[in-house]
Amino acid sequence: MAAAQDSFYLGFDFSTQQLKVVAIDGDLNVVHQNHVLFDSELPEFRTQGGVQLHADRLTVTSPVLMWVKALDLLLDKMRRAEFDFSRVRALSGSGQQHGSVYWRRGASETLNQLDPDQSLYQQLQGSFSVSDSPVWMDSSSSQQCQDLQAAAGGALRLAEITGSRAYERFTGNQIAKLRQNRPEEFQDTERISLVSSFAASLFLGGYAAIDYSDGSGMNLLDIRSRTWSEICLEATAPHLDRLLGAPLPPTSVLGPVSSYFVRRCGFSESCRVVAFTGDNPASLAGMRLQQGDIAVSLGTSDTVFLWIQQPRPALEGHVFCNPVDWQEYMALLCFKNGSLTRERVRNECTGGSWEVFSAALRETPLGNNGNIGFYFDTMEITPPAVGVHRFDPDDTEVSSVSPQVEVRALVEGQFLSRRLHAERLGYSIIPGTRVLATGGASSNKEILQVLSDVFNAPVYTIDLSNSTCLGSAYRALHGLVAESGVSFFDVVKKAPEPRLVATPHPTAQEVYNHMLKRYARLEDRVLQKSST
Repeated sequence: MAAAQDSFYLGFDFSTQQLKVVAIDGDLNVVHQNHVLFDSELPEFRTQGGVQLHADRLTVTSPVLMWVKALDLLLDKMRRAEFDFSRVRALSGSGQQHGSVYWRRGASETLNQLDPDQSLYQQLQGSFSVSDSPVWMDSSSSQQCQDLQAAAGGALRLAEITGSRAYERFTGNQIAKLRQNRPEEFQDTERISLVSSFAASLFLGGYAAIDYSDGSGMNLLDIRSRTWSEICLEATAPHLDRLLGAPLPPTSVLGPVSSYFVRRCGFSESCRVVAFTGDNPASLAGMRLQQGDIAVSLGTSDTVFLWIQQPRPALEGHVFCNPVDWQEYMALLCFKNGSLTRERVRNECTGGSWEVFSAALRETPLGNNGNIGFYFDTMEITPPAVGVHRFDPDDTEVSSVSPQVEVRALVEGQFLSRRLHAERLGYSIIPGTRVLATGGASSNKEILQVLSDVFNAPVYTIDLSNSTCLGSAYRALHGLVAESGVSFFDVVKKAPEPRLVATPHPTAQEVYNHMLKRYARLEDRVLQKSST
């Protein structure tokens, strides 16, 4: 048996625009990285941003054979870089969430008998009943969403079962649409995979199970029993459980790598394939989020990742089974008005200067003397409201405030919103809670100070550029020992620590606990106004 430091662990990420890989050693050091960009390196598939937008502007797909060919190309690049595949003890990976792959009848035999002298692309030409896989950017299945919610007894009931109300991009609704609109291709399908389990199937040489965590993004899995929901399956397609196979824990070892890769690349016969999962769950693993932690990605849209124990699914946000401890949960919230709104207020209130913006935050008190603002430049998702709404300390709506007050109202309002909606999904701040910040605004110390104060918790910054691949490599390593009860955190304790950048002000808890209640009341008013 090779010693830990001689062994490698691979993490693949089949994302929207590229296929990436990271290799780590037993001490969690990155020893190799590589990638294939779909648009520029596989131009024959004619994708833009890795996808094809159809004439209706709603349907968005990717050619499944492009993903296959990308894996051929990536492994070739690794071979040319003299990467030593024989040292890989385990591999895992992630895929863009919600996308689906349809294997044609007879494909499992092809997968099982691959010839190492030929590429995957050459041999899998006829293995897919649907050549264009629906992906997460697709929004063409509104009717199927309505049908599913009706069958489940309403949007909230569906969320209670599956962790989310019906979303167009969620896989179940895409499957229902495909069955209705392309019945012949559907009839010719023997297995339906997610992008993650499709990728795992290539390495396994047979169909890989869908894991609980990525399976939670389908509107089909009962997130509490971790089995397919009969109600949802019946509303989607007949005998769907046969096409999906039984879901498995995300820590599962699916089996050894296929002999095709042993002979073609020089993998060891003992190399194990650990269940692949979705890119968001893999990112949670890469960030090493722990119980009570919250990660805030401050980008064009702001995304919040939560570790939760007792989920309370709602009409907004998503609850998934947790990828590193399958008996717990994670949640995702997306806020559309993120950095573009912060930049607009910076331009209008501080002459385009981040320095002046930061000074405004430093020079205004916690709680902003009771001024609260809602800044929804575009239609928000969480909650579904639009417009700019400012309130004075008496909860009276006002048309304007001073530039400094505006800056603090924006930043406090955004972070109060993140906390309010996180708590509604079952999140609670506990002793030891950390806020992990990433994305563009995470370099602004004053913005992070407000984040720390609103959550009354220390804020750390992390680099997320490789989190999905790293999370997958960490999961590969953990998968080998998970059966024996070793926790994910025991396995990753050698990883670099995040950097502490802000700690809460002593009065923060008192100020923001009170302000959060006011914010919730005022949000209801804004929502009523938006819907009238």
